[in-house]
Amino acid sequence: MSAIIIRNGRVIDPANKRDEVVDLTIVDERIADQSAIKNQKTETIDAKGLIVAPGLIDMHVHLREPGFGHKETIASGAHAAAAGGFTTIVCMPNTLPAADNPATIAWIKDRANRTASVNVLPTGAISKNIAGEELAPIGSLGQAGVVAITDDGHCVQNHELMRRAVEYARMVGLPVLDHCQDYNLVGNGVVNEGYWSTLLGLPGWPAAGEEAIVMRNILLAELCDHHIHCQHISAAGSVRLIREAQARGVKISGEVCPHHIALTDEAIQNFDTNYKMNPPLRSKADVDAILEGIADGTLSILCSDHAPHAGFEKEVEFDQAPFGIVGLETALGIFIDQLVHKHHKIDIVRLIKMYTLEPAKLLKLDAGTLSVGAPADVTLIASDLEWTVRTDQFQSLSRNSPFDGWKLKGRAVRTIVNGKTVWSL
Repeated sequence: MSAIIIRNGRVIDPANKRDEVVDLTIVDERIADQSAIKNQKTETIDAKGLIVAPGLIDMHVHLREPGFGHKETIASGAHAAAAGGFTTIVCMPNTLPAADNPATIAWIKDRANRTASVNVLPTGAISKNIAGEELAPIGSLGQAGVVAITDDGHCVQNHELMRRAVEYARMVGLPVLDHCQDYNLVGNGVVNEGYWSTLLGLPGWPAAGEEAIVMRNILLAELCDHHIHCQHISAAGSVRLIREAQARGVKISGEVCPHHIALTDEAIQNFDTNYKMNPPLRSKADVDAILEGIADGTLSILCSDHAPHAGFEKEVEFDQAPFGIVGLETALGIFIDQLVHKHHKIDIVRLIKMYTLEPAKLLKLDAGTLSVGAPADVTLIASDLEWTVRTDQFQSLSRNSPFDGWKLKGRAVRTIVNGKTVWSL
């Protein structure tokens, strides 16, 4: 067996409250003490000037397989994740067929084991076929190995059904992730309801359409005494509601995507469908509220909501185009650039915590730490490296990104999974 020593890097391990320049040792695919090296062949990686972080976790990714392999496959999505610095990704269940039964979960896990270069963890659907009408077999999904349940891409509108889902999830120990969208309030909206929707004549999507379901989830989390995690928070009211509920001890949390802090709804003025996502880009006031929610800890997790679509699908009229953008290869760079360098809302230690310790804790994963004995998943980050986003160089099969040509500061330069380098700059 071989050993690896990562030398001279700044080791940041929030799970162990470590932040020091020290060597990190890997032996037999695990983090090890340097004394564990005996007579093995040793590889040395010089990490001078780099941050040595636990392998980053993206807990909101659409891999599109099974069913939509022309957009993305588990293999290509995993390559994109590695290029973005992620060693573990959590895939959403809105595939075809939907991941609402143990057989589909087994297929995804098998495909990932055979083709993925990073750890791929499946979620299971809350409702059968993600239709919001009948509960999926939550206990069986738990036994099949899902890390959470969600109907992401859709939202259960029946509150009684959602209550039962949360109660079942509590019984089997699974967190509930929810895409917060009240269909009656949102209607046929495609962009944030406000100045730009009015000016452009596009159907508006009020922030209240998200906030109403965030409030529903707070009430159910309190009623059922179980954790509900609100996905891709975009509205100021949602941040306020979550903050107030957390102060009361309610088991509620929220996550943020890079596009919801880097862009506002002003970006839609040219009808470019790469700026169409769900939930939509909001106003500057909403962005400011999200930044404050990150700064004060209300919003605890960062993720990409990587949502690949083929070029021909996006090259249609704005209100006909599918929602979503790719994000795995740009998310870390945008977050470091925006949160650490531009807005100075958090430091790099807190950012790494939001990508490691927090998702690992929520999903109960054996990941996100550099503790001795932990899997040797490591991300090397150059937090001051300046680079330009080039979608034509993406590992993803899709190119639907609004960030092509953006100059960013900070990115991953090497991704190590189980002691093996799966990507390096």
